[in-house]
Amino acid sequence: MKSDRHWYLINYKLQEHRIVKAFELFRKYNIEPILIKGWAAARYYPRKEERQFVDIDFCVAPGEFEKAGEILADCYKKDLMIDLHNGLRHLDTVKWKDLFENTELVKIETTNIRILRPEDHLRVLCVHWLNDGGAVKPKLWDIYYAVESRPPDFDWGRCLETVDRKRRKWIVCAIGLAHLYLGLDLRNTPIASEAGQIPKWVIKTVEREWADENRLKPLQNCLTNRKEFFLQLRKRFPPNPIQATVEVDGEFDDKPRIFYQIKDIFLRMKPSLRRFAFKIRQNIF
Repeated sequence: MKSDRHWYLINYKLQEHRIVKAFELFRKYNIEPILIKGWAAARYYPRKEERQFVDIDFCVAPGEFEKAGEILADCYKKDLMIDLHNGLRHLDTVKWKDLFENTELVKIETTNIRILRPEDHLRVLCVHWLNDGGAVKPKLWDIYYAVESRPPDFDWGRCLETVDRKRRKWIVCAIGLAHLYLGLDLRNTPIASEAGQIPKWVIKTVEREWADENRLKPLQNCLTNRKEFFLQLRKRFPPNPIQATVEVDGEFDDKPRIFYQIKDIFLRMKPSLRRFAFKIRQNIF
C-alpha cells in the first residue's frame, strides 16, 4: 500500500509539472486558458484520498479556439495530453467574460495557473458528471469534495442563480445524489430539502449504470471487433436518459424521457457518422 501511495504522489507531481508546462506553452502564444476538472477537482480532496487524472482539460475563449488548436501539435511533442474546449460549451451557460473575470490564480511550483472560482467549478462538475449519464460513481466524489471543502464565503447564489431554472435543477440533483449515495452533509446549505427531491428515473438510471460492467467506448473504435461493436450499440439504445436530457437541454422532472431520448439520437447521428467515416478512411489509407 505504501508503494502504491508513493507512485501516486510521484505521478501527481509529474502531472502538476505537465500542467505548468502547458500553461507556459499557451501563454507563449498569448492565450490564457482555464484549467477545469482533473487537477482542479483533485485539489479539493483530503490528503489521504487519491484522485487520478491524466488529461489536462483547457478551456479557451471561443475566439481563440482555432489558434489554440494549432498549439496542440507542440503539446503532443512535449508529452502534454490536452483536451481542448471551446469556451465551456454545453458545460455552462454563464458568459465567458463573466467566468474568466471571476477565475482564480493558484500556484503550482513557481507558476500561477488559472482555474474557475469554487462556485463555477462546482456547477461545471455537476453538469459534466450528468452529461456522462452519471455512469461513473467514483467521479461523484468530485462533487462531494467540491461541496464539503468549499470555502467559508462560498456563494450559493453565484453557483445556482446565474443559470436558468432547468440547469439549476440539474445541479441540485447531482449534489443530491452525492448526499444520497456518499453521505454528503447538506445541513448548512440552502438546498438541503430540495436536494432530496430526486426523480425516480434518475436513481434508477445511475444504479443501473453502476451495476453494468459494460462501459461506454467510442463506437468507431469497435469496428474491428463485432462482439464489442454490438455490445456498445446495445448500450446506446435506448440512450441513457440522464445524458439524453442534459444533451437536449431538457427538464429533470417526472415526465417520460422517451421524447428527449429520440431527440438525442438524431442529435448524435450526424457527428457519429462523421467519426465513422474518418475512422474508415484511416483504415483504408
